[in-house]
Amino acid sequence: MASKLDNHLAFHHQALSLRAHRQQVLAGNIANADTPNFKARDIDFSAALKNAMAGRDSGIELSLTSARHIPGSGEGGPAPLLYRQNIQPSADGNTVDMDVERSQFAENAIFYEASVSFVNSRLKGLMTAIQGQ
Repeated sequence: MASKLDNHLAFHHQALSLRAHRQQVLAGNIANADTPNFKARDIDFSAALKNAMAGRDSGIELSLTSARHIPGSGEGGPAPLLYRQNIQPSADGNTVDMDVERSQFAENAIFYEASVSFVNSRLKGLMTAIQGQ
């Protein structure tokens, strides 16, 4: 029973994890809006979700030159970070556009909340079915 429930909610688990990771990336962009030469980053959410659901690892594998090295990946999160396209260049080399970052942050937050609400309603439905009400 538990494996069926896990399989049923696996998509939403992956989506929520990626949304949380993206929210952190966008918050980092906003926090560094005044940092000279900072390059805004983002993830390709749909590609990352497809890779996660297909079971493909999105990280870059590091080469090992010794048997005593610990294997790892080049990326620190569940999806590769991409550089955001610069819309309007700034004098200090910073590529953060606060209007774009705020709108992406708000949109991501809305999708995150929608996913949480959907999972909650599914779980409430399952609880109702289990309790026989």
